[in-house]
Amino acid sequence: MPTTISEWDEKHRRQGDGNEQPSTILGELLPLLPTGAALDLACGTGRNALLLAARQAVTAVDSSPAALEAAERHAQRASVPVSRGPRIEAAKKGLHLVRADLESSEIASGDFSVIVCIKYLQRSLFREIAKALAPGGMLLFETYTKEQLEFATGPRNPQYLLDPGELRTAFPELQTVFYRELRAGSGIASLLAKKK
Repeated sequence: MPTTISEWDEKHRRQGDGNEQPSTILGELLPLLPTGAALDLACGTGRNALLLAARQAVTAVDSSPAALEAAERHAQRASVPVSRGPRIEAAKKGLHLVRADLESSEIASGDFSVIVCIKYLQRSLFREIAKALAPGGMLLFETYTKEQLEFATGPRNPQYLLDPGELRTAFPELQTVFYRELRAGSGIASLLAKKK
């Protein structure tokens, strides 16, 4: 698994403009998500952001310039308006791309109706994610668990893997709507939670 921005850039360049499908969990739970401003954290090449942008304004954040360039190309092909900016704040329309290191960036509080974080784990963001949701807003979070170590591919560093049950209790200020942990081809935990 890449660990530096240059390694992520190289990975995204190697993948080219392949047509990555949105996350299965996002497709499954999309009808439950509100339609206000959305935030896609660690968006990569924009596979999830573009699905959301078909129905609402999305701010998509990643540290990799190559990933954001690919996301912009995908959006243009899909006729989704694209803008870029330096701050993680609610987009007004289309897809708003932000190049930012999430370990040192701030997210605007209370601005987002939906936050999506798929296959990215930075525990120091948990409190900030909860604060960034507007009342009634929903968080969709899915990433690897330590069960992933039993499989040949995927992340190997335990720092980036959830402990069993960890995601269920990671956002105490939110109400759990849906939760599951799977061990079927990979170790994955999924959470849909709502801000009261």
